[in-house]
Amino acid sequence: MIRTLFVVLLISLVSFFGLTNIWQQYSQSLLPLTETYIEIKAGDSAMKLCRQWQQRRLLSNAQCRWLSIYLRIHPELSKLHQGVYRVPADQKPTRLLQMLHLFASGKVAQFAFSIKEGETLSQSFKRLAEAEFLKHDLTDKTALIELAKWPDSWGPKPANAEALFYAETYNYTANSTSTELLKRANDLLIQKVQLAWDNRQATLPYKTPYELLIMASIVEKESGHEPEKPLVSSVFVNRLALGMKLQTDPTVIYGLGDDFNGDITRADLKNPHPYNTYQHFGLPPGPIAAPSGSSIVAAAQPAQSDWLYFVSKGDGTHQFSRTLAEHNAAVQQYIFGKKALEKKKQ
Repeated sequence: MIRTLFVVLLISLVSFFGLTNIWQQYSQSLLPLTETYIEIKAGDSAMKLCRQWQQRRLLSNAQCRWLSIYLRIHPELSKLHQGVYRVPADQKPTRLLQMLHLFASGKVAQFAFSIKEGETLSQSFKRLAEAEFLKHDLTDKTALIELAKWPDSWGPKPANAEALFYAETYNYTANSTSTELLKRANDLLIQKVQLAWDNRQATLPYKTPYELLIMASIVEKESGHEPEKPLVSSVFVNRLALGMKLQTDPTVIYGLGDDFNGDITRADLKNPHPYNTYQHFGLPPGPIAAPSGSSIVAAAQPAQSDWLYFVSKGDGTHQFSRTLAEHNAAVQQYIFGKKALEKKKQ
């Protein structure tokens, strides 16, 4: 009985004089924690962490005793929530109580993975396998087509899942799975494309939302300049309407795959692979990259124009032309003229 009264009296005195200050004074010898993340597992408690840090010589016996007394006054800090928490890499002794408050709050660390605009599925999948604190339950890229939802109104399901995951940044918590993240990306892609399809111009030469997605992927690869995307889209729509070949280099490059060495050759343009829009009329059989939202909108709402050609100016923008003669003059100015100028400087 006397011992119990002594403990109660001790706790009251410590509380009265401000245990937090006393704890901070005793914590000055605590070595800095170097972890960027700390994982709280099921069954972990504040005192269990204290003992673990004591075994690693991050805390002394006296510091653990003071922490035990502090937790009697603040029992809410003893109830830790399972998860991975982000903590400063330069942890200081006086921040230990802040860490316990964090672990008791349940505000676990948020991680992020981005599917990049203009990126192929292979590129995204490779980076996904390296995402931190994500359970990688997908090992084969070919299985993604089975994972992806496919609306019946979009026509026959394609052979691969290229561009079926929306280019966006996705937040997740530790131990989420690749499957969960990609399902969210697929759901968002379907929403964005379906919305664009429902609000598309009436005279567009697309039979299905999937064909709109194919066009959006081409627009994405041809121009990163937002104001130009509807113009680029109009060029390809005009060509389709006139029965012209699209003749777009990014589709050729995509079809070559690993055989592309960085420069398109005449042989590449004659390669009969299905994505070669110099050899085949109409759209290629599938998308060639993940399009941005602006490219999807541009494919559904192209500018009203009579442009049939465009060439890069070398500054991220393009020169648009109505006739082949105008286009050849632009090529002479912006391509051959630039090369001649660079050669002259050398």
